[in-house]
Amino acid sequence: MSKAKKINPRRGSSIESILKEQGIHREVVAQAEKEILAWKLQSAMKEKKMTVSSLARRMHTSRAAVHRILDPANPSITLGTLEKAALVLGKRWRFDLVDA
Repeated sequence: MSKAKKINPRRGSSIESILKEQGIHREVVAQAEKEILAWKLQSAMKEKKMTVSSLARRMHTSRAAVHRILDPANPSITLGTLEKAALVLGKRWRFDLVDA
């Protein structure tokens, strides 16, 4: 006996479609991606028991620069800076180009 899947008549729009309608989808996705990058760096720092000061020293930069890297609200991080931080942490970045 197979059960037919019922469609919920009260089902609304997806969050993605709502963000697109409001014209903020790209900005929201970019912010989320930056937050993920910052979180991954912080997780790697914790795994290596590395402080902001020690990461800055090994990157040959300032603590303020590392704080900017770790700040999800700062969108002006270059790929070179991300690569340098990853290498110091014994990691590498893997980026993917996907359809919009």
